[in-house]
Amino acid sequence: MVRPLLPVPGWLRGRGGQPEAYCHRAILDAIRHLVDNGTKWRAMPADFPPWDRVYAFFRRWRDHGLVEEFHDRLRRTVLRRRAVIRSRARE
Repeated sequence: MVRPLLPVPGWLRGRGGQPEAYCHRAILDAIRHLVDNGTKWRAMPADFPPWDRVYAFFRRWRDHGLVEEFHDRLRRTVLRRRAVIRSRARE
């Protein structure tokens, strides 16, 4: 759902540079874990990429308005699903 919003790395667009070291999915999962559990950046579990890399991605995405767009899209999806469930319950 949010994949189309993720920026395409420069190296994939032929602009040079190195491939990113971490998958965007792992970064998103780490951010979701942080928000869901209310932990601090430095207390990020070892299952995720290093906290400073996750924070760098978060900051970049936030500055470009992507975090807000992620939230809005996910919220719209949840609201649509709730409406469908309510309409089925009325039938």
